[in-house]
Amino acid sequence: MKVDVLNTSGSVVKSVDLPDNVFAVEPNDHAIYLAVKAYQAAQRQGTHKAKERAEIKGSTRKLKKQKGTGTARAGSIKSPVFRGGGRVFGPRPRNYSLKLNKKVARLARRSALSQRAASGNLRVIEDFTFSGPKTKEYATVMDNLKVADTKSLLVVGDYDQNVYLSSRNLEKAKVINVNELSTFDLLAAREIFISEGAISKLTETLA
Repeated sequence: MKVDVLNTSGSVVKSVDLPDNVFAVEPNDHAIYLAVKAYQAAQRQGTHKAKERAEIKGSTRKLKKQKGTGTARAGSIKSPVFRGGGRVFGPRPRNYSLKLNKKVARLARRSALSQRAASGNLRVIEDFTFSGPKTKEYATVMDNLKVADTKSLLVVGDYDQNVYLSSRNLEKAKVINVNELSTFDLLAAREIFISEGAISKLTETLA
């Protein structure tokens, strides 16, 4: 699969071959669903907690006599029917993470990449860097690529601190390393740019 390579000015400088076994596979929608579900589940902290009846601090004496009051019987101030009482089946801390097989996770990423490549929302850009963290310079690059007002994702092969920090203050821009790339990231962005140096690493990881 041959695609054009852009520079930071938005001009086509050459073309490159993308391996079909990563960027042109038959998409598996169920694998994508499982990967996104596992990603979103892992984002949940699971630290929710409410005190139940046994955890409430208070007296254990019987509030009133069993019969003859004309109202419902009551045996404890900790009862859920009273204000300040324990909660019935309240939330407890738990781990929401889901197990996802490595092969399924790789298939999901290949499927997402193939979908984006087929729709024309995946492009290749030359490797670039900045002399320092400059948000304005990264914004200029996005403007040259005509994605300044679009949610974009740049996938790089090696972590570049200057490029990463330059994008961090832009609401619709995100830079991510190949090793951290998830199916959710590929679906969340409208325009995806892959640096030349990331292609070989993607192929090595996903093929």
